[in-house]
Amino acid sequence: EVLLVESGGGLVQAGGSLRLSCAASGFTFDDYAIGWFRQAPGKEREGVSCLVISSGRTYYADSVKGRFTISSDNAKNTVYLQMNSLKPEDTAVYYCALTPFSRETMDPGDFDSWGQGTQVTVYS
Repeated sequence: EVLLVESGGGLVQAGGSLRLSCAASGFTFDDYAIGWFRQAPGKEREGVSCLVISSGRTYYADSVKGRFTISSDNAKNTVYLQMNSLKPEDTAVYYCALTPFSRETMDPGDFDSWGQGTQVTVYS
């Protein structure tokens, strides 16, 4: 069973930074992609970023492009989301998810496994 565990959320002032981690275990895919999604209260889930592990191809939502960076430590099966220049509108619960498709995708239906989420709160 795939297990995804997020960490690194917290409370930060606008303009600050946080690094989220997503530790993955329990699978034997040769290739996969990890996506980060977020959901704010009363809003729909939003795809933030995606990383295809084997190729390193990435995708970023326009709302975070230039501020967020997705990366991985393949030896640790961990994917990171470095979030800089945070804004109050970045406040949400952030989830990582895994898809066995080796392509950049932000379609939640492509992702089979989801973490429990980590809260990010940005105050002005």
